[in-house]
Amino acid sequence: MLKQMEGSRAVAEAVALCRPEVICAYPISPQTHIVEALGEMVKDGSLINSEFINVESEFAAMSVAIGASAAGARSYTATASQGLLYMAEAVYNASGLGLPIVMTVANRAIGAPINIWNDHSDALSQRDSGWLQLFAETNQEALDLHIQSFRLAEELSLPIMVCMDGFILTHAYERVDMPTQQQVDAYLPPYSPRQVLDPAEPVSIGAMVGPEAFMEVRYLAHAKQMEALTLIPAYAAEFKAVFGRDSGGLVHSYCTEDAETIIIAMGSVLGTIKDVVDEMRQSENGGHKIGVLGITCFRPFPIKAVAAALQHAKRFVVLEKSLAIGLGGILAVNVRMAVTGMGLKGFTVIAGLGGRAITKKSLHAVFRKAAMENIDPVTFLDLDWKVVNNQLEREKAHRKSGPVAEALLRDVGVIAARNY
Repeated sequence: MLKQMEGSRAVAEAVALCRPEVICAYPISPQTHIVEALGEMVKDGSLINSEFINVESEFAAMSVAIGASAAGARSYTATASQGLLYMAEAVYNASGLGLPIVMTVANRAIGAPINIWNDHSDALSQRDSGWLQLFAETNQEALDLHIQSFRLAEELSLPIMVCMDGFILTHAYERVDMPTQQQVDAYLPPYSPRQVLDPAEPVSIGAMVGPEAFMEVRYLAHAKQMEALTLIPAYAAEFKAVFGRDSGGLVHSYCTEDAETIIIAMGSVLGTIKDVVDEMRQSENGGHKIGVLGITCFRPFPIKAVAAALQHAKRFVVLEKSLAIGLGGILAVNVRMAVTGMGLKGFTVIAGLGGRAITKKSLHAVFRKAAMENIDPVTFLDLDWKVVNNQLEREKAHRKSGPVAEALLRDVGVIAARNY
């Protein structure tokens, strides 16, 4: 059924259609509307056989999800930014125990300084935690990925983060095709847990493992993620058969057949990039041979799929909303592994940190330069060099130059909060 609705509400309704038995949540922007909606559904009886548990922190949210999943319940939670960091210890425990928890991460920048706007630094900080990570381009895909994730998580007995851009998607009203309960039930079988805590047959979970077996435990987690590289596209194909639309998978190509330059990105920015690519292909001077590769599955990273998509290109540009400080791009490092030995020129463009607008005008300029291989290996899109250089000079001149964030706010004319 076609509905015009907020992205958060669409995800909440999709999760409800998956019949979760335990929903545990602590509010943090921008995921709050998702769990609020689920709480309302449990309270008014439209979501039955489900327990909504209010907890006192994000660490508690993941701890409750772990306990519920270990006891054999289909479990769901959501978080963002500092909340994901606060639950980090339990995040590793969930994957280490092989528990099929599904969690929405409404992507938001990590402080300090405090920033509530979107980038991908939160989810990517947990890229090696053992969770699968899927990134949605649109609200429709976010909705669809949650349905696929419950099935995938339960088949593999591994947890999954479904990542959607905070505010850009979570708070945007778009038309989505909401499936029926019958469709979801046809695609997602009832939960049959591999692990069940039974008082009649007590066991310990999360017990101490020494050097004699720890490597084998970690390898088996890796092996499951490698298995996911086959299951993710297979389940996406089954999803299309049931719901009638392409959604999910490992990667999505756009205008790459004849492309000499391929732009690689994740999340909602792909829509803007595709518009720019269309315009560049239709430009007056004969057009540019440029295409787009969207990464849906970041963990496990689809090395073979990326290599196949880039095999006829001459160069690639990874545009990413994250930064490995002291190195450059995070997504770019993974892409470079995929194309090792292919002889491609690669460039990293860091963009949109802390919610900085990524404009078509700026993308046109940087893509044209990249096509001529006339940009730095790591480029910061629309960085205010005047402000940066002012601060660097200030630090040279005065050892006690004060907090960087507040100094930069003064330089750009923003009045910071004052203590009186």
